[in-house]
Amino acid sequence: MAERIYLYDSTLRDGSQAQGIDFTVADKLAIASALDAFGIDYIEGGWPGANPTDDAFFARVPQTRFAKVSAFGMTRRAGRSASNDPGLQDILNANTSAVCLVGKSWDWQVETALKVSISENLKMISDSLSHVLDQGREAHFDAEHFFDGYKANRAYALEALKAAHEAGASWIILCDTNGGSMPSEVYRIVSDVKSMLPDANLGIHCHNDTEQAVANSLAAVEAGVRQIQGTINGIGERCGNANLIALIPTLMLKMGFETGVSMEQLKEIGSLSRLIDDRLNRVPNRHAAYVGKSAFAHKGGLHVSAMARDSRSYEHIDPALVGNTRLILVSDKAGRANVLNRLEQMGIEVAADDERVTELVKIVKEREALGYAYEDASASFELLARGLLGQLPRFYDLLSYRALNECRMDAKGHADTLAEATVKLSVAGSTVMTVAEGNGPVNALDQALRKALTPHYPVLEAMHLSDYKVRILTPSDATAALTRVVIESRDSDGHAWHTLGVSANVIDASNDALFDALTWFLMKRGVAAQK
Repeated sequence: MAERIYLYDSTLRDGSQAQGIDFTVADKLAIASALDAFGIDYIEGGWPGANPTDDAFFARVPQTRFAKVSAFGMTRRAGRSASNDPGLQDILNANTSAVCLVGKSWDWQVETALKVSISENLKMISDSLSHVLDQGREAHFDAEHFFDGYKANRAYALEALKAAHEAGASWIILCDTNGGSMPSEVYRIVSDVKSMLPDANLGIHCHNDTEQAVANSLAAVEAGVRQIQGTINGIGERCGNANLIALIPTLMLKMGFETGVSMEQLKEIGSLSRLIDDRLNRVPNRHAAYVGKSAFAHKGGLHVSAMARDSRSYEHIDPALVGNTRLILVSDKAGRANVLNRLEQMGIEVAADDERVTELVKIVKEREALGYAYEDASASFELLARGLLGQLPRFYDLLSYRALNECRMDAKGHADTLAEATVKLSVAGSTVMTVAEGNGPVNALDQALRKALTPHYPVLEAMHLSDYKVRILTPSDATAALTRVVIESRDSDGHAWHTLGVSANVIDASNDALFDALTWFLMKRGVAAQK
């Protein structure tokens, strides 16, 4: 049997302390349910009594199938008994099965921050944990600033741990609160703690101020800790916390440990990562380890050629183990292997020795030199390829278009802008001309095209433009600069695709991207092309 690592998630408490993050009660309930379904052992819901959101969460804390919900707080105040401390009582009133109390383990912090004697601090730790246990709860002790405290005064830092251990703490968590420790230090110090308290259950809580929270957590595991605290996507105060999204696959797939997450559940880790981003209205990090869209993306021709022989050439694991997929990119660095692999992924059949593949590679390189970027616009690449291979359906032909932008000033000098677009196109054997207004020329053009096409292709009601980006490619040309427009479109099922256009005229570039977006959608929906 593999050794067991216990996962303690602090996203709802420590993660919410990050700048710009403000979970609602609904967010916290949804995230807690997802963490439980994924197989997390402990879910730290927040600090009861600290704010109305945390109080509301604990009042409605969901029934979990697997995880234990934990309430976080601090040891009793100096001069009070544990049973007569309002803050400690708030924590216990949350009625969670587990309680995690933070206490000082650095003598300098005790004397300067708490302003109590170092002996009183030890009593605060012992009394508080004993009281938690007396209430029938599982007690965890977070030894705050432990690594800095150990380096400053080893004896006292160990005394703090000993006080928690003798009080009966189920877990003693060693905290790198300032995030400044090195992996070699963590390994050495944890090894010493393990030798001094051989029968204690140890955990690790790392911050990411030197970008080493994951490395420090793994070093601690190698030295003997069996609980890891962290957050989803590493969110947290300052530079964040240890990233459980990176830690869990590494523990399971690289180090051979068992966790509460099954191999089948591990395939859903990307969905868990994206859930947090969605709740925070953030764009997922495409370069995130294991779960990012680019985690298994291959661009260099040499790499792709080797990958065609054996995926182990440039992949450390099978992407399917973490629910991800391999992505072969097409760019100016592409070779025939890139293009052939990408065509295969798109379901386009072509012989490996087909000369049109060589021509396609040449065209891609030429276009990328002009400013096209097909690795971020795979839909436009597919249309380009199908056009060269004679497989591109034609749903309409744009005969002409005009886009106007009118700005009117009212009596108070406020600007009122209105855009208007006129399109003339051929569809289903007839010529159609339409006019539409919009909040800008691109929006007006999009509305005019839809007005003309939807009667013939009603399925277009199911797609919409969800993002629009413009990049200046030749800034030295000032207002005459070449621009690249990338459009993200989505359908009613939430599927997204990206198209692009490049021109010195931003409206022309936008029109090209719109043409590709509409064409790709109709093609994928199996709509019959015009005759």
